[in-house]
Amino acid sequence: MQQGWTFPWLCALLLGLMMGLLVSGSEFKHHRYEDMVRALFAVQSECPYITRIYSIGRSVEGRHLYVLEFSDNPGIHEALEPEFKYVGNMHGNEVLGRELLIKFSQFLCEEYRAGNQRITRLIYDTRIHILPSMNPDGYEVAARQGPEFNGYLVGRGNAREIDLNRNFPDLNALMYYYEKTNGRNHHLPLPDNWEQQVEPETLAVIKWMQNYNFVLSANLHGGAVVANYPFDKSRDPRIRGRTTYAATADDKIFRKLARTYSYAHSWMHKGWNCGDFFDEGITNGASWYSLSKGMQDFNYLYTNCFEITLELSCDKFPPASALPREWLGNREALVSYLEQVHHGIKGMVYDENNNPISKAEISVAGINHDVTSGVDGDYFRLLLPGTYTVTASAPGYLPSTSTVTVGPAEAIQFHFYLKTAPKQNLKVKPHNGRKNLSSPKSPLKLGPR
Repeated sequence: MQQGWTFPWLCALLLGLMMGLLVSGSEFKHHRYEDMVRALFAVQSECPYITRIYSIGRSVEGRHLYVLEFSDNPGIHEALEPEFKYVGNMHGNEVLGRELLIKFSQFLCEEYRAGNQRITRLIYDTRIHILPSMNPDGYEVAARQGPEFNGYLVGRGNAREIDLNRNFPDLNALMYYYEKTNGRNHHLPLPDNWEQQVEPETLAVIKWMQNYNFVLSANLHGGAVVANYPFDKSRDPRIRGRTTYAATADDKIFRKLARTYSYAHSWMHKGWNCGDFFDEGITNGASWYSLSKGMQDFNYLYTNCFEITLELSCDKFPPASALPREWLGNREALVSYLEQVHHGIKGMVYDENNNPISKAEISVAGINHDVTSGVDGDYFRLLLPGTYTVTASAPGYLPSTSTVTVGPAEAIQFHFYLKTAPKQNLKVKPHNGRKNLSSPKSPLKLGPR
């Protein structure tokens, strides 16, 4: 009897194992660190020509902070192709973002291989960077308790129990100071010794931002269901029981970005979630509660990147059985938000000899926040549909101003050509028998808090 069913049973077992290998990348489960790494490398193996895995650094306990990149030319920035990033699991015990980004990576690979034109075009026209876990050490602490017993704070911080979303240099204070003195409105300087003031994970992400000219980003959290946009830190001193809306110069575009995710999400836009109500499923961060040294404000004030924070689940550590529903609820929103990186205006900044100019400032009349061109001379400026007066300027060149009309579809491409400024013979008046070598006052420096 036993011999009669052994061979068919063995065949069925082998077939099941083979099928399991084929679909293992798509199953819904919680991924410990080693499982996450295997899942990412499995995607890279399945789609080797459009993906690359790289590490931006290590956690306190030495775990790599792996990023999975999607592009038609992995590892290369192509001029006029915007850089986009998703970051998950910044708080170790807020795990849904981690699982969604692993699944999203598998989804991009699978849909590309299936010939999905929407996904293929995104991969060809965008350089997509996915960091599923910014805090792998905190995750391991939370995962040891599991979904059933996980506390509200257990595993939230890194291995030193530091909240990484309160760990970035406080550029808001400097920005609010500059607002009163008509000071710089973008790429604000970092405080002295900032590298010694942040955690290894924070340091790795800041270096990452310095190495890539990101245009748009989202940071995936849990504990509520709402799309949260800058500023997170209030301009006013904290008063118990009072919240104050802290708008950026790009408040309208941030509201639109937040609504894009909320309305593409299956239930976020309905407003009532987790016992809270947020109109249209969006909120200004400071209007909700004031937060200092957060990552989304830092993106806006230090780089060209616009970032929002996505709170995606009432339960910080939902059971694995809830993951399929959460994926279906977020899948379209993840794609739709990514597509927003292709709106506004983009172009090159050249000199008279068609050489690209890096770090040229692109300013828009009426919006007091500038962006800069990248190393290759390309710039990206997210804008709502409308007509704008746009100026490109760079040291040693005459500024160039043009009127540009932005439509509701893809970004309008507009190039600037800057002429070399005529040299001026400036005479330095002597002062007390010596040349005046005094320099302008340096920007306000922020020490450790």
